[in-house]
Amino acid sequence: MEPTTHVSLDTIPQEILSEIALFTSADDFLGPPTALLPLISLTRWTHSCLSFSSNPYIYSKIYQAKFDVSPAYRRLGVDSFATTVLARELKRKCIMLRRIRDGRGSHVDDPCFETEIELQGFLVQIYLTVVENEGNNQRQLCEYAHIDEWLKSFWLDERGASGSWQAIQREIWPSHNAVTCLAMWLYWFLLKPEQFKIDDPYTRRALDTLKVYALGAHWYPLVTPSWTEFFPSPSTDGAPLTMYGSSIGLKAPALSIPAILSFISLLSHLYGRTEYPMPLVPSQASPPQSTLLNTFGNEWELEWGRSTNLGTRKISVDKELSDVFRPGSIEGVWEGMFTYTEFTSYAALLSGAPPHFLQNILVAQHKQTWKLREHHLLSPCGTEHLPEPVAAGNALHAYFPLGTHIEETVQGLKITEPTVGKKPSLYQRPKKDQPTTNDDDETLRQRVLDIIITGEGHSSWGEFRLIGRVRPRDGFISLSKDYINGDRGKWLYRGYLVGNLNSNLAGRWRDTMSPPSVPGYEGCFTMTRRC
Repeated sequence: MEPTTHVSLDTIPQEILSEIALFTSADDFLGPPTALLPLISLTRWTHSCLSFSSNPYIYSKIYQAKFDVSPAYRRLGVDSFATTVLARELKRKCIMLRRIRDGRGSHVDDPCFETEIELQGFLVQIYLTVVENEGNNQRQLCEYAHIDEWLKSFWLDERGASGSWQAIQREIWPSHNAVTCLAMWLYWFLLKPEQFKIDDPYTRRALDTLKVYALGAHWYPLVTPSWTEFFPSPSTDGAPLTMYGSSIGLKAPALSIPAILSFISLLSHLYGRTEYPMPLVPSQASPPQSTLLNTFGNEWELEWGRSTNLGTRKISVDKELSDVFRPGSIEGVWEGMFTYTEFTSYAALLSGAPPHFLQNILVAQHKQTWKLREHHLLSPCGTEHLPEPVAAGNALHAYFPLGTHIEETVQGLKITEPTVGKKPSLYQRPKKDQPTTNDDDETLRQRVLDIIITGEGHSSWGEFRLIGRVRPRDGFISLSKDYINGDRGKWLYRGYLVGNLNSNLAGRWRDTMSPPSVPGYEGCFTMTRRC
């Protein structure tokens, strides 16, 4: 009888142990790779071969299997990251997921985050995880970490860290700060209206809270920096962070637009309103075709550009515009609605009425249809001389100088400014054939220096003309709406195109009689592309 041969783990080469570790970690996609712990702790040899400090290769591979990494490659302009960089990202994200799952930071006075800056940094990390999502990230956040429960506690619980519900109950307008901005964008990115039931008290709280942020225009700015400037000064208050070994600054836009999208979507779902098109909720939108994903980036490509533009001292106008707006993305027919309140009731809000007054105001809604066209000022190929865009004018006139003459032809726009001696500017219509490769799309985006939008539309109030511009720093759109007949007057529609492939155009309208520096008569609007 031959003696039994005993094979010690200490004789297995590190390369083989690494493959065993990767196979073991693949057993469960969701959450941290906890299945590795027993293997690592078997012997000193397995620990020395598989520990985080001794073998970052394993953890970098686990990161690539569990999280989306291609958006970071694309946005940071690299083909790969060092194994140590990805290993550190795995550690950071696993800690983040466990904190979300445990509800850390969702309630006031959580010792996990001693200061608002620490909570802000935590939310920045979650925000980046969402805007990098191509499938894996969202599964980790939703299926493992249950971020919907975290956000529910943050916004709606009696001890919610936002403080919003508590403030409303005390008849105080809730806070608008970096923390609530980040959390409201997350609320919209991850909103699932089907999870809300009309008889659930948390649903009533959600509607009341969202209504305050969406309709309280005099308290909650539509955008930061201010909408009154076409070329606002660079920001100095973006949250600094290290991402994949690179230092960046990030600042989430103001919370009003995601609040508007969330409020209108939730209201429509709960009360079955089908008389006008509703916003495309991200969780219900059709997944993009892989070819579109490769060409135009992921769904939140432009939100990434907007947030980093607002959080850093970028000064290149043409580069900024290419980060936040995809040429041709607003072309076509859009349908949606606008809301308004009785003027005397709104005047009471401007005079100091508390949030409860707003919640009891009747909000009327009307359907409208827009047909929009883009016109681009292009930089010539192969030259450093750039044509000069139309000068920045008054914000109430959609950023056009007073006295500007605009002539639209089939080729585009001829724009004559009132400045003596300045030659007319020519803005071209985009070609019908869209770019088919990443290089073609990037070349077009880099060549577009300025975008002017024209169009027409109709609502129950009558027919109207539209003309406006896209602000280069953040893609903020301002459109002047001028009714053709009757006494409906002129109104200003301002907002963002949210979403890259499944877009919503949302924001607020306001009167053009009030000075731009003071609150005016305002309401909300949402628009989606006609199928």
